[in-house]
Amino acid sequence: MNKLYGNVQGLKPSLKKKLGNLYRRRVPANRLYTAELARTLAQLSAEVGRPVSLLLARNGQMRAVAVGDAAALPVPEHAYLESRLSGYRIVHTHLGGGGLSAPDLSTLFLHRYDSIVALDVEEGRPTRAHLAHLVPPEAEEEDWRIYPARPWDAYLQWDYGAALAALEEELARQADLRELEDGSGERVILVGIDEGQGPEAELRLEELAELARTAGGVVVHRELVYRRTLDPRYAVGRGKLDELTSVAYHENAGTLIFGVDLTPAQAGAIEQATQLKVLDRTQLILDIFARHARTPQAEAQVELAQLRYLLPRLVGKGKQLSRLGGGIGTRGPGETKLEVDRRRIGERIHRLTREIERIAKQRREARKSRKRNRVPVVAIVGYTNAGKTTLLRALTRKGDAGENKLFATLRPLTRRGYLPGYGEVLFTDTVGFIRDMPPALVTAFRATLEELYEADLVLHVVDATADGALEHHRVVEERLGEMGLEAPRLVVVNKIDRADPFDRMRLEEQLGGVAVSALEGRGLEELASRIVRVLIGSGLPAQPWAQYDVRPMG
Repeated sequence: MNKLYGNVQGLKPSLKKKLGNLYRRRVPANRLYTAELARTLAQLSAEVGRPVSLLLARNGQMRAVAVGDAAALPVPEHAYLESRLSGYRIVHTHLGGGGLSAPDLSTLFLHRYDSIVALDVEEGRPTRAHLAHLVPPEAEEEDWRIYPARPWDAYLQWDYGAALAALEEELARQADLRELEDGSGERVILVGIDEGQGPEAELRLEELAELARTAGGVVVHRELVYRRTLDPRYAVGRGKLDELTSVAYHENAGTLIFGVDLTPAQAGAIEQATQLKVLDRTQLILDIFARHARTPQAEAQVELAQLRYLLPRLVGKGKQLSRLGGGIGTRGPGETKLEVDRRRIGERIHRLTREIERIAKQRREARKSRKRNRVPVVAIVGYTNAGKTTLLRALTRKGDAGENKLFATLRPLTRRGYLPGYGEVLFTDTVGFIRDMPPALVTAFRATLEELYEADLVLHVVDATADGALEHHRVVEERLGEMGLEAPRLVVVNKIDRADPFDRMRLEEQLGGVAVSALEGRGLEELASRIVRVLIGSGLPAQPWAQYDVRPMG
């Protein structure tokens, strides 16, 4: 016998068998229910003395039978991923009458059911039918439309299939209008969690918004949730999750992005409860890296990081592992790699690790060659989007302009430059840092970060326009300290052309840096002079012919 849900305690085996036989019933796809089903349901409900609820798929097949109200039914997987509704409807009984209850309507809304029907039962017979379905978010009514109570047989000849198709068409039309207004990006809702960080939680949520924008998302709502500890199942609690589901419906958003890392169980439970795509911060960063990886080395490093992150999440992740198509969180190694068994993924990780080791060896040989030639190396580091690539272009007078995006540079980029009065110098741009950098990325990009160990000077670029610039400086310095980097460092306060003068002065005073505008070329001569002094002070004298080099900086 198929499984019965809800409160089945105390029921006789004969009643359980009758209830189980409901799984054999089927309703035509263009009908809401049949007369036979309605009569049988009312009779069984009277015998049981409790409401009975049915979950039907869009093709009319019975998917679940429960003793109790609509909430007793299991929440199904989304049947039609391309539709705005779940692809399921509920037909259940009310012994006391009174129409659709608040829990009925809440269940309808939260799980995007196609419709919900309540049949009043008197003396074992159906009497009246109460029908409701969702309406487009722009409608003037509530989130649902409740039809007036009608005789139970009034809906027997109603073309339910045509009505459902019209509703889907209207929902899709409203969604298309939203997309035209906001562009082609995927509409996302951001969920930050403040576990006592105070003002820093707001900065983290702002950074999450920038990450989402870089990944191609359109942020339609931000929610900062205050919790002392994360809910072990839903992270933010079921009540808050229901609120976010409502916001997603009204904003036509299809993705929830959390600012913390979720466990596989949490991600699965949240997706099941909301029927939305669910990403955490690490997944978002991995997607950005995958978008910006343009060389074989960067692609290998990103794929390795993604597979290491996903390997422990292969169990229990549900449909996220088989979701196809583009969009936030779906770039990178590809769904086919995620559907193979652990052994094959482990083999792929092993091959990628060897490939990255090979790349690291090649880079070490190149660095040895530079060292034999005694060409000083100046590494440029900093928080992501601090302007490192733009500064590299300004110092070397070659290359493309930097992008106003996070993690635009994923591979070490070395260019030859000249410092007046000193001579030839190699400038190396590196991947940007970020707070709480996913460990998988730090490991995968070891070959990139190894460039720093051969640097004779490290330029630490700080964005003077960023909220929390001092915090960004601290994050980078902590990471460099963890790496055991001993090269002298020089702080460069960048983007002074757009910074508030007070913020600029405060940063210069507290960090002791050189203020520049890499975009406009301001302050570059002072920076070059400081670089020369540090290199000479480190025992790297100027090249003899440099005194004849009169080319200006900037």
